[in-house]
Amino acid sequence: MTVHFPFQNSYSALPDNFFARVAPTPVAAPRLIKLNRPLAVQLGLDPDLLETPEGAEILAGKTVPDGADPIAMAYAGHQFGHFVPQLGDGRAILLGEVIDKDGVRRDIQLKGSGPTPFSRRGDGRAALGPILREYIVSEAMHALGIPTTRSLAAVVTGEHVIRETALPGAVLTRVASSHIRVGTFQFFAVRRDTEAIRRLADHVITRHYPDLLHAERPYHDLLAAVVARQAELIARWLLVGFIHGVMNTDNSSISGETIDYGPCAFMDSYNPAQVFSSIDEMGRYAYANQPRIGLWNLTRLAECLLPLFSDEQEKAVAEAQDILGAFSDQFSAAYQTGLRRKVGLFTERDGDDALIQDLLDAMAKNQADFTLTFRKLGDAAADDGGDVRAQFMEAAAFDEWAGRWRARLALEPQGPAERQAAMHAVNPLFIPRNHRVEAVIQAAVNDDNYARFEEMVKVLARPFEDQPEYAAYADPPLPDQRVLQTFCGT
Repeated sequence: MTVHFPFQNSYSALPDNFFARVAPTPVAAPRLIKLNRPLAVQLGLDPDLLETPEGAEILAGKTVPDGADPIAMAYAGHQFGHFVPQLGDGRAILLGEVIDKDGVRRDIQLKGSGPTPFSRRGDGRAALGPILREYIVSEAMHALGIPTTRSLAAVVTGEHVIRETALPGAVLTRVASSHIRVGTFQFFAVRRDTEAIRRLADHVITRHYPDLLHAERPYHDLLAAVVARQAELIARWLLVGFIHGVMNTDNSSISGETIDYGPCAFMDSYNPAQVFSSIDEMGRYAYANQPRIGLWNLTRLAECLLPLFSDEQEKAVAEAQDILGAFSDQFSAAYQTGLRRKVGLFTERDGDDALIQDLLDAMAKNQADFTLTFRKLGDAAADDGGDVRAQFMEAAAFDEWAGRWRARLALEPQGPAERQAAMHAVNPLFIPRNHRVEAVIQAAVNDDNYARFEEMVKVLARPFEDQPEYAAYADPPLPDQRVLQTFCGT
């Protein structure tokens, strides 16, 4: 039987200046590493057929399936604050779109599938390590309930790519609500192509915000909707200790999904200034700076949309500023609500925000593990909290705070068991620990061993559940296991 993709493509029906038509470059000997079978079923695909050699050839870009309309999307972007007028998909090719079992249109894209007109002298390929990282982290983010692109499959190509050294080549099949970015709008704005901006905005509204189709001011409402989604998304990042690492405007999704897992990482010890990315030398995208950068990126989107707001520049700017002004309150509301839930407060009272900030300050001062402190706080709600005290260099710092916290808990309606269950439902035990991800990558790259990869993906699929047989996956790194820098890998 032939592998069938029920493509229904809309982006490739837009004008030719939105993309370049280009086919994936065939590879030597594709071999499937991992297929996300539940996601395949959700997309209306046959996982058994995708696991055949024919399926591996499609997932590696060696064979283009019927109905595909492969394109590389055009976009621009601010990279670390510096504008680049043309970026585009330099190593990714959008095969097409399918309608999933929930009626949602989803892109199917091959990442690492060869050069495109946007490659800028790059080889268009991807090394195995970054592909495994994106598979692990994107699927972990999905299990954590955070909007994200997904990973359908990872394939090794049978070829090597040259970076600092020769590395196994690989291709990731990425699934997204779309791959439209702030930088996509910037591509047309810098060319003063207002009609293209309008076409793109109309496409985004139809695809992602259909309730705005008959709005009185659809483009104003589009900006407001993107602002709201980004505020919620970044709050969710902070609530699990996630650091994107490269929040350039070309990595900022219009749909409100987390996209482009390069030098991303999860914090171990809580540190608001934490940076892992080797290319973020100035800390622009540090953990606590992500909300500010999110608003900065949204302001760049607003600049692109100004011609659609009004012919009067001052009026358009004032209207955009009014919409952007909602970001801070929206982010704070999502973040503070999430923090209250993490510490077991399900009603709101004066002094809650200060109480929680005192905990965060004590965690930072005492190098407390972010994930384990909150997870074990759920246990402390039902007992004396010995395990959570152990996260602090000076246990007295927790004891002082815990007295005030327990007094506040006494005002809540839940009993200890109910509170513990509610806290465990929002505080994961398992995250993609950086040292674990690196161990997975090294085993695969050096030994062609994917047992650790399979096991880690399995554990991270249930991040909120106790899994005694995999308890070690919750452990923070030993001093000699700490990952101090992560790398983009392009």
